[in-house]
Amino acid sequence: MMFQKVFVNRTLNMRKIKYIGLDMDHTLVRYHTHAFESLAHETMKKALVEKKNYPDVVRGLPFQFDLAIRGLVIDRKKGNLLKVSRHGAIRASYHGTKPIDFTTQQKLYKSIYIDLSDTHLYTAIDTAFSISVATLFAQLVDIKDSAAGDSLPDYDTIAVDVVSALDIAHSDGSLKGEVAKNLDKYIIRDPEVVAGLERYKLHDKKIFILTNSDYSYSKLLLDYAINPYLKNHKHWTELFEVVVTYAGKPRFFFDNLRYLKVNPDDGTMTNYDGPLKPGIYQSGSANKFTRDLGVEGDDILYIGDHIYGDILRLKKDCNWRTALVVEELGEEIEAYQKAQPYSAQIRDLMDRKEPLERTLVDLISQKIETGREADENKVQELQNQITEIDKTISTLIKKQQAMFNPHWGEVMRAGNEESYFAHQVDRFACIYMAKLTDLLEISPRMYFRAARRPLAHELALGLG
Repeated sequence: MMFQKVFVNRTLNMRKIKYIGLDMDHTLVRYHTHAFESLAHETMKKALVEKKNYPDVVRGLPFQFDLAIRGLVIDRKKGNLLKVSRHGAIRASYHGTKPIDFTTQQKLYKSIYIDLSDTHLYTAIDTAFSISVATLFAQLVDIKDSAAGDSLPDYDTIAVDVVSALDIAHSDGSLKGEVAKNLDKYIIRDPEVVAGLERYKLHDKKIFILTNSDYSYSKLLLDYAINPYLKNHKHWTELFEVVVTYAGKPRFFFDNLRYLKVNPDDGTMTNYDGPLKPGIYQSGSANKFTRDLGVEGDDILYIGDHIYGDILRLKKDCNWRTALVVEELGEEIEAYQKAQPYSAQIRDLMDRKEPLERTLVDLISQKIETGREADENKVQELQNQITEIDKTISTLIKKQQAMFNPHWGEVMRAGNEESYFAHQVDRFACIYMAKLTDLLEISPRMYFRAARRPLAHELALGLG
């Protein structure tokens, strides 16, 4: 079954876009997610034991890919993982790797709503390392709660240490160094990406790379994933107008750091104060980028995979248009399609249930307001019918949710509401897709129109 591949939050006319910017890791160059998250998990464990003095038992923790999904929130004080809605309502929760039942959750959180702006209490996990970070945190909480737990710090410190271990893995090169030694294992080569970029160039779209990776690692990946499939260009340096490495996003979007010019032959760098022109650079700022290239912010479409690093600050501090790659979307859409028969049955049952509930409410309201006894047989019959429908719906919901992550369900929904992650996507990304090729296979002159979103009263009136 064919389905729409690019999803529109805000109208975007591609004809007006002059520059298309790409994050490299997980956007232009895709990774084998399971292998990469497993490597991150292993690398963080090693850093915790060797740099943070965690006990050796940590080394033996297995990587469990389905234990977490992107968009979860860490409660750093209580040692919990939370899945929340767009309004911050808790829809599922785990203490370590163990689910928290609703009664216990109510005792732990007096309100089901939490203030996600309180970064001293909550840490949102929505980076490329979401699964490994959340999984390792949960596993460490289990150790903390066990007989061996005295050797671990409190939950808050564990959360800080896990993220710090990831930072260490980046700064000492251990993570990307392992990727560099095993490119076939971790990197996906996609000829369609290269073909799509060359087609966009024919439509006079200028393409640039803006990445936080350093030049040597960027060169390694681009040589491996881009060069073999070029047809209209001899080398990736001809395909991309400008390449900015070690950009320091999101700081690149709001600060005014100087550019360094990179010599592509040996990677050496020199200070650069002149106007930007085609070439390879390090660091710099969005302000100088747009000013020197003589473009307005909304002439640029930037495509990345990270809400905070690529999209949020860009949307707040610049006027660039934004696109988000949500890798999980591909599997999620497949799951939606498989779950469709159950979803249809649930909707039919809800349509049957709602008039029964209205009739029951009317009978009880009349009894209260008039003082006349209601037809108790009718009341009981309605209650029995509603109960039976609820039982059937409950069974169907379990079958429907079994199509998604066994612990957390859907990435983009929390119950009937959008998940907090989906809300961030909606708020900050003009368009979004599962992978870059979903956009590149569409015409570079496409006019993406945002659908009219009905309000609640419009739906009730049948105007949606």
